[in-house]
Amino acid sequence: MSEDNINFTKEVMYSDCPVCGGEKTLEVTNRTDNIPYFGDILESAVSCKECGYQSSDSISLEHNDPVRYTLKIDDTKLNTRVAKSQTATVTLPDLGLKVEPGPKSQGYVSNVEGILNRFESAVVRAIKLEGNEIEPSVQENALNIIDSLAKIKIGEYSTILILEDPFGNSIIDDDDADKELLTQEEAEKLQTGFTTIDQEEVE
Repeated sequence: MSEDNINFTKEVMYSDCPVCGGEKTLEVTNRTDNIPYFGDILESAVSCKECGYQSSDSISLEHNDPVRYTLKIDDTKLNTRVAKSQTATVTLPDLGLKVEPGPKSQGYVSNVEGILNRFESAVVRAIKLEGNEIEPSVQENALNIIDSLAKIKIGEYSTILILEDPFGNSIIDDDDADKELLTQEEAEKLQTGFTTIDQEEVE
């Protein structure tokens, strides 16, 4: 996502490095972004010019009602826009595929075809990581998943795509997508990937 579509403020401070002890060698950058679909995000990054220590974190500054989008996808839905926030979980339940947010999770705007391509790349990477030690049954299952993803793109197979976001900053932009609010219990079971701040509590 280009910065042309993002409104942000940025501040830089310097501090002593907790790793090497360097005085004022640690650059601390705090950046607040207002990202379309995703709301306000605080990104913090630290970098020491002396020892090279680096760390970063993303913090959600707002959230909406927790939501789940469900859409039956086939070759006619490949161009449907999908906005996935840093806190969203993407699932293809029929294929046993799920991507949950982690500490380095990033939001993106793509389409259904882009989502399928991401899943395919992840399965291919998993096969390569296993190498010659991969079990035949595992390899067969992985190849079947890749085949199913390819069949969706050419209209020979359809399946369900689910997008869940405990902070409601994601969307499947299609009239056929079923949108439902999650219960608090359902939302609490979802991974978020990073620290969150309840502004009402802070105020």
